[in-house]
Amino acid sequence: MTEHADPHHARRWLILAVLGLAQLMVVLDATIVNIALPSAQKALEFSNDNRQWIVTAYALAFGSLLLLGGRIGDLFGRKWVFIVGLGGFAIASALGGTAQSFGVLVIARALQGAFGALLAPAALSLLTTTFTEPEERNKAFGVFGALAGSGAAVGLLLGGILTEYLSWRWCLYVNLAFAGVAIAGAATLLTNQPQHDKPRLDIPGTLTASAGLFALVYGFSHAATSSWSNATTIGFLAAGVVLLAVFVVLQRRVAHPLLPLRIVLDRDRGASYLAVGLSGIAIFGVFLFLTYYLQQNLGFSPIESGLAFLPMTFAIMISATTSQTQLLPRVGARPLIGSGMVLGCIGMIYLTGIAPHSSYASHVLPALLIMGVGFGLIFAPAMSIATLGVEPHDAGVASAMVNTMQQIGGSIGTALLSTLAASASTSYLQTRRPSADVVAQAAVHGYTTAFWWSAAIFAIAAVVCTALLRPGVQAPAPAGEPVFAH
Repeated sequence: MTEHADPHHARRWLILAVLGLAQLMVVLDATIVNIALPSAQKALEFSNDNRQWIVTAYALAFGSLLLLGGRIGDLFGRKWVFIVGLGGFAIASALGGTAQSFGVLVIARALQGAFGALLAPAALSLLTTTFTEPEERNKAFGVFGALAGSGAAVGLLLGGILTEYLSWRWCLYVNLAFAGVAIAGAATLLTNQPQHDKPRLDIPGTLTASAGLFALVYGFSHAATSSWSNATTIGFLAAGVVLLAVFVVLQRRVAHPLLPLRIVLDRDRGASYLAVGLSGIAIFGVFLFLTYYLQQNLGFSPIESGLAFLPMTFAIMISATTSQTQLLPRVGARPLIGSGMVLGCIGMIYLTGIAPHSSYASHVLPALLIMGVGFGLIFAPAMSIATLGVEPHDAGVASAMVNTMQQIGGSIGTALLSTLAASASTSYLQTRRPSADVVAQAAVHGYTTAFWWSAAIFAIAAVVCTALLRPGVQAPAPAGEPVFAH
């Protein structure tokens, strides 16, 4: 696309700033609310059993509506879908911040998820269609990937600061500032470009995909708070698999599929989606269990815990931008993503050496730096290759698949690793006389068990993604041809 033909070309770097701000808001929202949960629970007086719904409501709406949100952007133009997503997210955040009851807070979180499902794919697809020149695209995706990889750690720090010095409600109100700036920038900088050859909306596909993703996310969330053998857990997971199988069958037969299978069946793109999903499962252990460990075992405050993750954030930013701009054009995605997975595995194995009173500097910091480099090598190239060579009218749904894999991966990671950690802690206590030290040892045993499993997932992902990704440098190809070049 030439500069004359692309109305965004002259303003592309300012547009990147707006899109990056929106991406940061969506990603950090997952962890910033976690920091606020204990204070919110005390203020609104809801039970421990209900507490999970503050997280689950967001995940259910976000995860189940992403494919629909991506296709809506393709159909109606991404500028206004992006702005509507930002505005809705801000309104939902304000509703949650003013909530005086548990029910209102849950509704607000669900609305945040729904508008996030409009916002996130629109942001990534706008990035895809704005930056088409390879060198500039690599720089843009390096920045965007760094924000995607570090947003969760930023959320922990920001959540700690806001909760400690203001109120848990400001963990929601802060989105008004993010969204306000992004809306002003989008309204000024973006030009709406509705597709002239836009297909009809695939209603059967939309219903089966949304219901299937909802069932999967709910099933994994329910497993985390009950058990894998629970009838509700099994029922929802089975329903999710069946509905998604029906969805795939429908996509092969309908004239205007919600998710054209050519998007996911491309070898490099499919491997990139898998890389995002598998790393999403494994990465969950870092933020959840390490946050518990820092606060409960090492005595860190919420702010200190957030600061403890900053070295990893900086490592991600440096790694993501360097890998995307300097390495990807030379060696391609295969060695970068494979190396990132190996570094993630090494970092997780290093964390298995923690004890109840270990030193942060010697037992935690090195692992965070190793994993930060690894995450940067994974996220930026994977997000770039996942949307490389996609036709403009499919950019939204291809982008939505990146977010969907990240969300499903996070849901699986939450359920799987939480269950494994809890089971390991319980088994540890069964053979020992309870005491304060033994309880602390049991908790750490649960964390290290989760870290071992995360290391195993990274190792498997390294093998699978390296096998699937083609060697060489990926490059856009004419429609109908594979996006690959030596």
